[in-house]
Order: sequence, then structure tokens, then C-alpha cells
Amino acid sequence: MGSISFESVSRVYGYGTTPVTAVDNVSLSIRDKEFVAIVGPSGCGKTTLLRMAAGLDFPSSGQVLAGQRPVRSPGPDRAVVFQQFALLPWKTVRENIGFGLKCRNVPRAERAVQIDRHLKMMGLENHADAYPHQLSGGLQQRVAIARSYILNPEVLLMDEPFGALDAQTRILMQEELIRLSRANPRTVLFITHSVEEAVYLADRVVVMSTRPGRIREIIDIRSTRMAENWEGRAIDEVMDLESFVHLRTRIWKLLRHEMEAAPEKAAEMLSAKQRKLAS
Repeated sequence: MGSISFESVSRVYGYGTTPVTAVDNVSLSIRDKEFVAIVGPSGCGKTTLLRMAAGLDFPSSGQVLAGQRPVRSPGPDRAVVFQQFALLPWKTVRENIGFGLKCRNVPRAERAVQIDRHLKMMGLENHADAYPHQLSGGLQQRVAIARSYILNPEVLLMDEPFGALDAQTRILMQEELIRLSRANPRTVLFITHSVEEAVYLADRVVVMSTRPGRIREIIDIRSTRMAENWEGRAIDEVMDLESFVHLRTRIWKLLRHEMEAAPEKAAEMLSAKQRKLAS
């Protein structure tokens, strides 16, 4: 039920003589309760893919499926967590977490029970009556994640959710997300610029090419994690493992190759465009 599929998806922006192809012929299947991270150079279409999965943008060709249903709009089965926390500043932590339930007309007593459970799940019990401006960035992102989890979506779409956090808080939130994703499994599509973050969190890492975004390679992480019990180790210990370093280096080399090839690709695209105009 929580699967996401991209079937020969392309997305072209603009019209006339200067269209921009953000994503080109991408096919990717994310299984129910699988955690998939996408990495790639800036402008490669990572966020475009996530927005199409959310129903906030649409393919120029191909289709996106949530379960077996074509994605035509946002839906309660898919929750989005953005880099900017997007909390309502005039509402408390408790009110922010329960806002979606209130919009769904969930009775007050039932809302209270669910809100209390998610406050505890995210370690926010002592901040329930605080306002967003009174919280650190890490705590605000905990509220944003709890607000998504409480709606019980089948899919979590996370666009650089820890990008605005300092390095120490980011590591703590990575550990927290691992704990949550194992205790309360969801299908997760996770966009990040951090190779280390992708390797630590994901079951598979999708490496994208420079624009137009295509899948360069898909790397399995889960088998290594399970074999070496990464979840039973602290994050700093995991990142020192030879297997972790190998995977991180492998992905980084792919990304570096794409970034180094970017000027050549741009020149080829310009040349092709000029030939087209000349004809």
C-alpha cells in the first residue's frame, strides 16, 4: 500500500526555445516500508521527484504511482517534511502536532490521546505548551516530524529535513529518525546532499546524474547494515566501519564524476541546441 513508483518520468519546465529538462526518463520503484535516499548534484531533479510523489508537481511524460493509484494531487497517504519547519508560530507544540487531526474533525478527546502519544514518542513532553520561537532547530524539526507521523501516512516524503540544523543536532536527528523508522515503519523517500546521511539512514541510495536528472546508479545499503548490525551501534562507531567508509567513498566518486562532467554535458547540450536552431 505504501509503495511509490516512477514510471519513465520526465519533467520539462519552460516553453519555446529554452525548455529545461529537470528529470529525464526516470524509473524507480520504492517498496512498502522501504527507506530510499536520493543524492545528486544541485539541480539534478531530486526535489522535483519528491514534489511529483507528493502531488505538488506533475510529470511532462510518464506517471507516478502511490500504491497502484496515479498521483494526481496531494493526499493523506503521503506526508511531506520540508527543510524549513513550516510550523504555525501562533500555535503551541501541542497545537501544531494536532493541527492536522483538527482539520480532519477528529474528536477533541481522541486528539488529546494521540497528541500525548506523539509528544512522548518524540521526546517533547516538556515542551508541549511552548511556541516554535522558544524551541531550538532540532526540537522544531521533531515537532514537524510528529505532525506528519500523527496523521498515520503510508509514505513520508522528506526534503532535506535536517539541512538547516547544526552538525551535532543533525546527527542526533539522524539517530532519532532511525529509531522512529524502525519502531513505526513507513515508506520514506529522503532527499539529501549529505552522502554520510544517505548511507546511514537508507536501505538503498539512488545516485542521480547532473541535469537532466537521470538515475546513475542504485546502491544497496540494507544488506550491509543488517549483516553488521549498524542499528545496534552508535552513529560515530558506524561511520568508522570499513563497510560504511567503502559505501560512502563509492557514492562520492559517482557524484564527483558527475560534477566534473557537468561542463562537458552543458557544452554538448548547447551544441545540440544550436544545431537544432540552425536546422
